Amino acid sequence: MKDKQNNTNEVDRNESIKDYGTPEVKSFKSNIQFISIIGEIEGHTMAPSDKKSTKYEHIIPLLISAQIDPKIEGILIILNTVGGDVEAGLALSEMINSLSKPTVSIVLGGGHSIGVPLATSTDYSFIVPTATMTIHPIRTTGLVIGVPQTFRYFQKMQQRINDFVIRTSKISPDRFYELMNATDELANDVGTILVGEAAVENGLIDEVGGLAKALDKLNELMGGNNK
Repeated sequence: MKDKQNNTNEVDRNESIKDYGTPEVKSFKSNIQFISIIGEIEGHTMAPSDKKSTKYEHIIPLLISAQIDPKIEGILIILNTVGGDVEAGLALSEMINSLSKPTVSIVLGGGHSIGVPLATSTDYSFIVPTATMTIHPIRTTGLVIGVPQTFRYFQKMQQRINDFVIRTSKISPDRFYELMNATDELANDVGTILVGEAAVENGLIDEVGGLAKALDKLNELMGGNNK
């Protein structure tokens, strides 16, 4: 009987390592839904197997559950992403922004590319001092048809992202456009990298701070029902 229980515990431990990357994740009850978006945001096309990715179809049910579950009073979005599928990332951003419950985001490591609107989609946003955010024009891979319609499509897609970020942050349209099209910041690329405080100074993120500050702010919003 004891051997059987030990085997069961070993299986549970292995499953925990597989799912969470840690030998054991202690369960706890909380009125906050924690959602992490890491690696590459995977959309309509699967990311390569050697890349860490977050599937947007996994995040959507978590957001729906957080919205309809009466026990959940706030949502904390933890970001460390290189970007990824533009439409999937923008869809998640719009969904987070449409939640009726208080939301807070924190950028750890990186919130690049389509990670920018994900960071600004919440009621309040944080970035740790060493985290970075890259603002650049959208790009694509694969077949590109060199006709005016293709370029108009790119313009419309870029404008959707711009409008969302400007609507959900304090950055001005002119400043965002300037950062996005800078040619003296990145080697062999167009755009700008903002580190920690610079993201706040430009109005992209609300405040520099870590996990404790983010949780304190979320609890404040939950208590005041500020949304």
